[in-house]
Amino acid sequence: MQVDIKTTSVTQLRNTFSNVARRLGGDKPASRYQEATFDLQPEVNFHYRPLWDPRFELYDKKRTKIVMRDWYAFMDPRQYYYGAYTIARSRQQETMEKNTEFVESRGLLRNLPDDARAKVVEAVLPLRHVEWAANMNNCQITALGWGTAITQATMYNTMDRLGLAQYVTRIGLLLDGNSGETLVQAKQLWLEDAAWQGVRRYVENTLVVEDWFELFVAQNVILDGLVYPLVYQHFDSRFATEHGPALSMITSFMGGWFDETRRWVDATLKVAATESQENAALLAEWVARWKQEGLEALKPLATRYAGEDGVAILENVAAELQARVEKVGVRA
Repeated sequence: MQVDIKTTSVTQLRNTFSNVARRLGGDKPASRYQEATFDLQPEVNFHYRPLWDPRFELYDKKRTKIVMRDWYAFMDPRQYYYGAYTIARSRQQETMEKNTEFVESRGLLRNLPDDARAKVVEAVLPLRHVEWAANMNNCQITALGWGTAITQATMYNTMDRLGLAQYVTRIGLLLDGNSGETLVQAKQLWLEDAAWQGVRRYVENTLVVEDWFELFVAQNVILDGLVYPLVYQHFDSRFATEHGPALSMITSFMGGWFDETRRWVDATLKVAATESQENAALLAEWVARWKQEGLEALKPLATRYAGEDGVAILENVAAELQARVEKVGVRA
């Protein structure tokens, strides 16, 4: 008996979806990020205006003063769609869990001297409330923003901030042996300690900002651009010199996360600023206003973090932030 084996090839009729092909200028193979981003924003069939704000459509470009010809110009340089994002964070989570397990099993934070433990409680733990606010703010941007290129990235940032708040919480639990005592202390510091009230005021002011792009500037550009270098670089470095690297092992994620996220934040600012002179002027106004408010809020904390050198360190951080925004075309 003779068996003839034949192969059949299937010719793909299309390389991508038509909406993506129109943007690519032809039916070319597209990345998964492009297919998960382009033109997913609902634009039609809004049957009623939201009762909570009837000035606007449910999704409305006029919710910000920033004006763009194409809101899909805000492509994420990290190319994060859901799959790529979750894989990246999963790998980082594995590293973080190993570090946490190492620190916990050896009691590296729990056995610190009392003055060192107090420093961490006073200088780091109240940041869990700052991260909670950042979660709320990025969720607000996602709800009001226009264009999937922006809103999917801010939604990932929203979930990141929830995770960061949990990481800061775990630092407290490692300090007190899971009793939660340090977290109660941190909440009282957030509510009553004079050094934290400027940051608390800044955070509460951001929670009521109506223009979602201004909120992006206030939270993701200015507050993060000042807090992360001040705490997770300068304070962390000083603490490691005096008390060893235990805290640095737990906060290593924060530094890496900030460096990665900064690429997306800077790219977003650059696209908006280069779109028009009006956008650039508006961004400069927002940056100047919120940076001044942020510096005033952080001065008492900078002194707590670094003593007499604190204000000078904060000014250096502010100068680095200013150089960042000027590099992308925002002259505040």
